[in-house]
Amino acid sequence: MTDRPDVGDALPDIALEMPEGGSVKPSDFRGRKLVLFFYPKDDTPGCTTENKDFSALAGEFEKAGTALLGVSKDPPKKHLKFAAKHELTAPLASDPEADGLADALGIWVEKSMYGRTYMGMERTTYLLDADGTISRIWRKVKVKGHAEEVLAAARAL
Repeated sequence: MTDRPDVGDALPDIALEMPEGGSVKPSDFRGRKLVLFFYPKDDTPGCTTENKDFSALAGEFEKAGTALLGVSKDPPKKHLKFAAKHELTAPLASDPEADGLADALGIWVEKSMYGRTYMGMERTTYLLDADGTISRIWRKVKVKGHAEEVLAAARAL
């Protein structure tokens, strides 16, 4: 495993699949700020709250010149259902099963629950400046108040 990209580094430019079809890469957002929030799984309590919080603030992020993109390994069809069920407005993208952006960032990690180990997403948020450089990273995010904190950082950037 390589070193995880850190503040001041460029984000690896790996394509993500969009639920409506097609793909998007971090470089597609150059010229504006970008919040990439990686979360473990659609339709789980913490992930639903996080997505709803970012969606509720989507207009404020827009005013701050900042694009939003939520990312998990869930397939595009699951993202469509998740977004429709919870009326999410923050766009979602699917990270490839293997060798995806989460892998390159070192946030697709071994986790354990109830004595079982498995691979899962470490809840992490990246704020990129308009040049695509990482300006802030939140690792092992606690959901409560997180979207507001990221918005404040985006406004200050």
